[in-house]
Amino acid sequence: MIPGVLTRLQRWLRGDAVVPCDPTATQATDVIPGRWVGGICLLLGPIVLLAGILLRARFNFFFPDQLAAFQTHPGLITASYNTYAAGVILLWPAVLILARRVGVTHPHWAIWGGVLVMLGLFARTFDAGASHLVFEVARMHGAEFAGDLVGGTYPTFRIIQPLSAATLIGWIVLAIGAYRSRVLGLIPAVGLALMAAVPIGILKGTQPLSIAGATGLCIAMVPLGIKILREGPRPRLRTAAGWAAAVLAVGVAFVVLGLLG
Repeated sequence: MIPGVLTRLQRWLRGDAVVPCDPTATQATDVIPGRWVGGICLLLGPIVLLAGILLRARFNFFFPDQLAAFQTHPGLITASYNTYAAGVILLWPAVLILARRVGVTHPHWAIWGGVLVMLGLFARTFDAGASHLVFEVARMHGAEFAGDLVGGTYPTFRIIQPLSAATLIGWIVLAIGAYRSRVLGLIPAVGLALMAAVPIGILKGTQPLSIAGATGLCIAMVPLGIKILREGPRPRLRTAAGWAAAVLAVGVAFVVLGLLG
């Protein structure tokens, strides 16, 4: 029994647990976001998201407790929310390449699932920006003032608010499509659907469902990312180094331009 479990685990880590796709599906990764961007984001996005969730797991879930945690552990909470936001941003190429694979055989599931999940990622990014602003208010005026601000504005309508339902439904629709199209097996598809359980909103902390959802996302996406990266030819070391240097330079330039406003 144990050798069999180890064998399945090795296949999962290599990406072999993902059902092979036909050449048309492979060609679908050659356009936006591309095999390398999509594959790397499938690997990193879920892991970075889970890291952000775990960094604040020791603190209570609701926003007054998150603000209190920020007062006592500002560096940790800032790192947690920024890491979480980075994971959300990394997920859009991952979701796009997954939806393209599903769309080869089940386009309706891919369109609805992909669009709904993307809308949900927009909502999570909006909430991440609002959370950042509240933390800055807490830094300047104190946690009590920031808490009153959040509590007083929570009931107000914002254009992004209806998208909260989209992110919950979208993961389930995309998971069903991924399973029906045989892009994902049963267990990875269930893991993908678990992302629907991750709470969405401003200053949301961590609860067991958050960890379960992000872990399920890792189970679903990481093997697929490995498989996609292994599908095509590998670049030569010199080419890979050149691209890495270019990405690093562009990233530094973007950071500098962002700081300059």
